[in-house]
Amino acid sequence: MEFRLLGTVSVETLTGPLPLGPAKRRSLLAALLLSANTPVSLGRLTECLWDDEPPSQARGVIQGHVSRLRALLAGADAEAYGVELATLGDAYALRAPETLLDSQRFEELLMLAREQRGPADAVLMFKEALSLWQGPALSGAFAGPPLRVAAHSLEESRLATVEQLSRAYGALGEHHRAAALLTAETAAHPLRESLAAELMLALYRAGRQSEALDRFHRTRRLLADELGIDPGHELADAYALILRGAPGPPGAAPPKSAEASPAAGSPGSGGSPGAEGPSRVAGGGTDAAAPAQPRPPFPAAPPSPAVEPHPVDLLPRAPRGFHGRAAELAALSRSAAGEAPVCLVTGPAGVGKTALALQWAHRNPALFPDGRLFADLRGFSAAGEPALIDVLREFLLALGVSPRRVPESVPAAAALFRSLTARRRLLVVLDNARDSATVRTLLPGGADCVTLVTSRHRLEGLIASDAARPVPLDTLETDDGTALLAGVLGEERVLAEPVAARRLSELCGGLPLALRVTAARLAGRPRWTLAALAGELADERGRLAYLDVDDTGVAAALRLTVQHLAPGAVHQLARLGHHPGGHYDPYAAAALAGTDPVTARAALEQLAAAHLVTETAPGRWVLHDLVRLYARSLDPASAREALIGVLDHCIATALAAADTAEPGGEPCFVLPEDFRRPSAVQDFADRAEAMRWLATEREDLALTALAAREAGLDDRAWRIILLQWPQMVWRVRDSWSPLLELALESARAEKDAYAESRVLTLLGWVLTEEGRTAEAAALLERSPVLAREAGDPLGEATALVNLAVVQAELGELPTALENCARAVELTRREGDRHTEMLTLQHLARMHLTAHRPQEALDCARTALDLGPEHEEAARRSLLLAVCGEAQLALGDEEDGVRLLDRAAQEAERAGYDEGAVRALEALLRVSSRTEFRRRHDEALRRLAEES
Repeated sequence: MEFRLLGTVSVETLTGPLPLGPAKRRSLLAALLLSANTPVSLGRLTECLWDDEPPSQARGVIQGHVSRLRALLAGADAEAYGVELATLGDAYALRAPETLLDSQRFEELLMLAREQRGPADAVLMFKEALSLWQGPALSGAFAGPPLRVAAHSLEESRLATVEQLSRAYGALGEHHRAAALLTAETAAHPLRESLAAELMLALYRAGRQSEALDRFHRTRRLLADELGIDPGHELADAYALILRGAPGPPGAAPPKSAEASPAAGSPGSGGSPGAEGPSRVAGGGTDAAAPAQPRPPFPAAPPSPAVEPHPVDLLPRAPRGFHGRAAELAALSRSAAGEAPVCLVTGPAGVGKTALALQWAHRNPALFPDGRLFADLRGFSAAGEPALIDVLREFLLALGVSPRRVPESVPAAAALFRSLTARRRLLVVLDNARDSATVRTLLPGGADCVTLVTSRHRLEGLIASDAARPVPLDTLETDDGTALLAGVLGEERVLAEPVAARRLSELCGGLPLALRVTAARLAGRPRWTLAALAGELADERGRLAYLDVDDTGVAAALRLTVQHLAPGAVHQLARLGHHPGGHYDPYAAAALAGTDPVTARAALEQLAAAHLVTETAPGRWVLHDLVRLYARSLDPASAREALIGVLDHCIATALAAADTAEPGGEPCFVLPEDFRRPSAVQDFADRAEAMRWLATEREDLALTALAAREAGLDDRAWRIILLQWPQMVWRVRDSWSPLLELALESARAEKDAYAESRVLTLLGWVLTEEGRTAEAAALLERSPVLAREAGDPLGEATALVNLAVVQAELGELPTALENCARAVELTRREGDRHTEMLTLQHLARMHLTAHRPQEALDCARTALDLGPEHEEAARRSLLLAVCGEAQLALGDEEDGVRLLDRAAQEAERAGYDEGAVRALEALLRVSSRTEFRRRHDEALRRLAEES
């Protein structure tokens, strides 16, 4: 299996390409592949698939394309290749080995080509990389704005590779090949000056000087006519070189330009500083008569006349035990392309930003023939940041400026630094930067210089002002973490305990710093087993202490990050540590911190900028496990207060969601006596938004309820669980019983008959739907009694209905009908139309079971008349289905089919697939229409995917 982006977007298999279908499905695939192994949000996918305002059903369209794509991959045995299309909340991730993606192989080949010492080997690598291209990138897809940007970036990378291949040909003296390669590309990109300049030089070195000069004049005229501009320095420099040099024989390199040699006035030349004129060679002549030299694959610009040119290298040694990060290294190579790029490696403390930067810098020495500069800006160090003048002085001295000529002021020193680097090809690594202003002062002046910055902050100001290209760095995958351990401990020790090694990687959260500290502990204790240390780390209370060695460790690194935060952000971080769930929105964060959502959002943004929290979707953040443990240690005394705050936030928000999802329904309960209403509660625009919140927050609500139970706050625990009833009704077979059993424990601990009855009623119904009828009956027998004790007539009615459903299944139909009729009376007495609809719906279904179609039809019609047209879609669908089945039983097939079809359509529109399946199954018993079969199968497939 192979995924292709370099040409038509496709998936190639042993039996041929998969039939991907419409352009938008290819766009979806392209968007997922461009962020392979990373979640892509629904919003991002929407931007990729639509240029203008997306349609109202965009979410459904995307889900449909994902479903079809998943089916295609499954049919091609994708699992065997390690390929999986996963759903992650409101995002999707296409997980696949990078070797299956042509764009990743392209980047790997480029990296290998640049590491070759000989041009012949580089030529082979560059050619193999370009052979992967089979047309314009992302062809066949509908290119929304993000995909157009991605396609342009890929094309830029291809063109840069063509230019590098031509230079490698030139280094071999194969100028005719370079000219042929560049002629085709220049025809396709006539306004790309770098291509034209390379072609001019290739033609000239191949002995075709007149063609080279003609190419310059044609390009100059085209630039003037099309863009109204003059040639840039690349074209002008190539033109000047050709004019000044003597023509050589075919295949020979041109003479070196006088401009390419050191000026006579430069230090060491014997002339006075600043004097101009040709330098002398050994024979006493000028460079104009010297033998020509071939142009290197990565040519250096002429040095400044102010100092003697010599390569400098201030880089620290390459990191040892470096593992993984192939995607990030490739991303750095992409970011380093272009004019005067600023590459920005960002990530949390201990994630390996410096190691990545140094690894990349040491891998690519040929890119920077004039040298590599390095400065540790100590933006997050206890020792404080170095003075900018000290950093600039070190750079200027390394570039050959004498100590007495180094300016004393920062602006003057920075100006001299920019001047000296204006015509050089340098790498400047600025490590541990805290803010954008510091970096701006240290940026070189040359268009061919690359600046590589690392920071724990996002430095968005640098992105805005200097077009810095961010390369975010995340934690290591488990396999790479295990490899890092093996690099320190030796493969034998890790292979002897592979399960424990993986567990250690997981407990360290994939954080390289934590892994190195763990490896250091084990390396110094050869008798310790990996399993024993994993057992120690499994205890959260002591994990951070184990991950500190001397003055190095996770807690120390995090402490240096936190000390630069504003007090409000530190307070928010401390309270986040006490959240029992994994995700936060501004409302939950505000409840934890005792603030409001606006203040909380601002604090979360500050924490995200410092890489202490990560925004996984718009308005939704997470904490790394080790950061969470550190945050918890900042203010341990506030744990209970923060927990109660978030529990009451969950109750208030779930109440609002349930009220929106089921308008007109009676309140589930009264609030606890000491309930603390949050400063603001989230509003839900409609039922879909409310149900989406309940579905998204399900796991966190469960963790929060469990934390409430463990803290003895049972009055909150059962309420948080019970308030999820709209989602339980909607997805009844979605493993709700363990959570409801926890609610039952909490209700009984509170000795609350009202709560116990309500929980029993819901749990009994869920068990019934799961086919556990006997268990359900045992629980539901007690529920109406408890409701009567609690003075809860509507709760009693609901309990009687659910008990009746079980009795009907057990063959006790007369008793079931009596209980349902009793429930109808209770709801009418209370004047609750909403609950009356529910009881009539079940009574109608039982009349059908008892072969009383007319009574069933009457009950269902009465129920439909009670509710407004916008009544909850699932209930309307079920009532319409009862009407349809009753009409069929009465012999009116036409009206029965019409009503069942309407029931199915309402369920489909609302996403209620279980209701759609029921209605369509009834239709298929009396009709063989292909459309009904197709819709039935699609609804079943959707149910299977969601389970």
